[in-house]
Amino acid sequence: MALLHEQEFWFAIAFVVFVISTFIPIRRALIGNLDTRAGKIRAELEEAERLHAEAQALLDGLRKKQEQASKDASDILIAAQAEAERMRVEGEKELKRSLAAREAQAMDRIAMAEQAAIQAVKAQAVDIAIRAATGLVAESIDKDGAAALVDRAIEDLPQRARVA
Repeated sequence: MALLHEQEFWFAIAFVVFVISTFIPIRRALIGNLDTRAGKIRAELEEAERLHAEAQALLDGLRKKQEQASKDASDILIAAQAEAERMRVEGEKELKRSLAAREAQAMDRIAMAEQAAIQAVKAQAVDIAIRAATGLVAESIDKDGAAALVDRAIEDLPQRARVA
């Protein structure tokens, strides 16, 4: 008990009480600061996770849009190729129809030219035949025979007029 009268003992106890009394608020302050800081970090992590999820959703959406655009582009390309093929086939058919129509027109013109040539040859043959017949008749009939033919034609005229 002599220890209770010692100044160093009381100083040590006072020091321990001081340390304990200051340790508890300091500890609470430190723990409060750490809890506050941990809360801020937790909030920042949650915000980062939210932003990451948002960015991932946006990235997924953009990838889907890119895939859709790529699919649309390939669909458009396939449709354009099909349309070009259809137009080529249609153009070939139209060309064949046009060529057939022109060929038919050319054949008609050739036939008409052929008929005209045949008519011209026939007309020329008739002219030549008439000239030849006229020449032969003129050479073979004398004046007396010609008068007899004219007389016979005059006699046959009333009969021919009745028939007509």
